[in-house]
Amino acid sequence: MVSGQQEPKLGAGENGRMRVSVRVKPGASRTRVGGRYGEESGAQAGVLIVRVGARAVEGAATEAVLKAVAKAFGLRRADVDLVLGSTSRTKVLELTGEERALLARLTELLAS
Repeated sequence: MVSGQQEPKLGAGENGRMRVSVRVKPGASRTRVGGRYGEESGAQAGVLIVRVGARAVEGAATEAVLKAVAKAFGLRRADVDLVLGSTSRTKVLELTGEERALLARLTELLAS
């Protein structure tokens, strides 16, 4: 699944799975999924911003991110898995669902 050292920012794969890189902003006043982190053409292109009210303590922010992303994509929480970055603000998530719908929604969220 992972080749080389760098994880892809996003990509549609087989079996309705898509990996998405997110940048977490814990301690926000409200939960919000949307926006693009970093430069459009830079190393962080395609990284989705996820703001959550939970603090980065004992995995609370990570769990809040998984729930928020599931809701934003119209998925069940069980359809969103953490692949990389359990203690990092930049995480890689794997979403399971209909690929075209996931990619279309990701495009919308990155633009918002």
